[in-house]
Amino acid sequence: MKSKKELKAAYKELKFPMGVFQIKNKTNGKLFIDSSLNMPAKWNRHQAQLKFGSHRNKALQKEWNHFGANAFEYAILEEIPFEDATVDYGQEVEILEEIFLEKLQPYGGNGYNTSKSKRPRK
Repeated sequence: MKSKKELKAAYKELKFPMGVFQIKNKTNGKLFIDSSLNMPAKWNRHQAQLKFGSHRNKALQKEWNHFGANAFEYAILEEIPFEDATVDYGQEVEILEEIFLEKLQPYGGNGYNTSKSKRPRK
């Protein structure tokens, strides 16, 4: 059996899908754009928060409660391939997210995101 230290080291070596994704309300087309170095984990966190009514985005939470989970879909917009351990993928993911926010404009009537100045740091 591997030690806790060995398991932790092995976990750190795992490469998770990283990039930008959206949560789309299929009923009205509104989008929530987010990014992560571990997209599956971030999506799971969003789902858990929405399920338990504790999501930080109140507009998204309100419509999730109103329309139900089946009215929403998760989709990866772009995945960043891991190529080099010296690259700051956190910065790469943030830049890519800003590109999609600019392109899709998921604000106000179009979505659930708030302006960059109001968004919490990841």
